[in-house]
Amino acid sequence: MSNKGKLIVLAAFVKNEDGDPVQAFDPRQVDTEERAKREARMMADQYAGVVAWSREANPLIGEYGPPVVLFQQGEIPELE
Repeated sequence: MSNKGKLIVLAAFVKNEDGDPVQAFDPRQVDTEERAKREARMMADQYAGVVAWSREANPLIGEYGPPVVLFQQGEIPELE
């Protein structure tokens, strides 16, 4: 049985005094890509930037694939 799965994350950003994007809240894990995209769209006009992304993940061995952007609007820092 594989422990591989998909990590789906929603994050929002506001601008600090210097105009740089900073996290509005801790990134939130979401159960489906569709829900992540829907929530990101609903939040897009409330924040300076919003992103929903996913990556293949096997947390037991610390293995994570590259992030895949599902929805992005506004200004966000680079994904790692």
